[in-house]
Amino acid sequence: MNNKKFTFVDLFAGIGGFHQALESLGGMCVTASEINEFAKETYLLNFPKTPVVGDINENWNKLPEFDVLCGGFPCQPFSKAGNQQGFNDEERGNLFYRIIDILKDHPECKFIILENVRNLSDKSENWDIIQNELRNLNFYVTEKPLILSPSQFGIPQIRERVYILGIRKDIRDAKKLKNGYIHLEELELTDLPPGLGSLSNGDAWKILEQNIDDKYNLPQEEVQILDIWDEFRRGTNFEPSGVPIWLDYMGIGLSDKKYKDLTLYQVRAKQDMKIDELPKWKQKFAQKNREFYKKHKLFIDNWSKQHNMMERISTHKKFEWNGGDEFSSLKEVIIQFRHSGIRAKKPTYFPTLVAINNKPIIWDKNKKTYRYITPREAANLQSFKKDFIFSPNESHTYKQLGNAINVKVVEILANKLINFAYDDWNKGANDDGK
Repeated sequence: MNNKKFTFVDLFAGIGGFHQALESLGGMCVTASEINEFAKETYLLNFPKTPVVGDINENWNKLPEFDVLCGGFPCQPFSKAGNQQGFNDEERGNLFYRIIDILKDHPECKFIILENVRNLSDKSENWDIIQNELRNLNFYVTEKPLILSPSQFGIPQIRERVYILGIRKDIRDAKKLKNGYIHLEELELTDLPPGLGSLSNGDAWKILEQNIDDKYNLPQEEVQILDIWDEFRRGTNFEPSGVPIWLDYMGIGLSDKKYKDLTLYQVRAKQDMKIDELPKWKQKFAQKNREFYKKHKLFIDNWSKQHNMMERISTHKKFEWNGGDEFSSLKEVIIQFRHSGIRAKKPTYFPTLVAINNKPIIWDKNKKTYRYITPREAANLQSFKKDFIFSPNESHTYKQLGNAINVKVVEILANKLINFAYDDWNKGANDDGK
């Protein structure tokens, strides 16, 4: 469809992932909306000719005509990181209905491409609302939530998202789209591999860049704690058990009798609780940690004392190994410092980029040091073009990339969707895409 010209509006635009995807297919953005000033600044650095407005609630009825409506409408009402109120969220959930208002005001719109978090599809009523509202506006939509991850397209990131596609009934090619729904078969997505797709160990490294600035090096304190946990792995011949190591649950230096009287401060309960007062799953968790400790007591006692482990911050006392038995060192895997502790995983794919400060860490073989992945590498995970201009403030950049859509996935879906239309659907388009 490289010869097609069309116009689009980019709602809840972020830094312009939809813009890049649709522009690559021949689209011209007539207006974008983004309420966050920092994201808007980045958007304009990359697409300076595009009119960008702020709050869509104040500008929804001022949009020019367009062929495609796209946007990643706010995900917090449905996100695990939010309160999951969905359409009951009085402010953000209702932004979907603002999209409906815009579509009612723009009967010329031919295609819809929306994106949201995986949780949107967890409640059938959410999907029923979306589907019914769009069908009432004369659009064919996908019969079921379309859940895709970049990993299914060869991109080393697990990032499941729901995509909502719509095509106006009167422009669809009846030979390609025969009934009232868009099916996976028609999208030619039935053969996509699930989950990891065709990714294998080491594929994560292909997004890495060379000659990285020293400012991305890990602070020495965190390098030290990684070396200490690598020593722990070697000293215990650590075998993955599926249960994270949590030193506070081991009862280091305590007899079994004293261990039963051990109290742990429960953050959520905000109270001290004895082991046998914990929820059953936590008791099992504590029991496995205790068994591991008793099996390696001599080493763990010496190791813990040597490195003063019990006096360290809570997140440095927790360690989760998801690297399987193929790898023998933290220098071979992907690492994150999380609120739940230090997590290490196979280098098959990177964890989902998120808007919070939780950057993946790797061992740079050339620099011989641990470092964070750079903004450019994070952008590679989201399929942004090489000349994409980032915010001058790097903390904003990581957050913005964590909020962004994956450009390649949207480009593939948009291409398939627009090709459902009959051949002359944009016959009136001139060279400017209008």
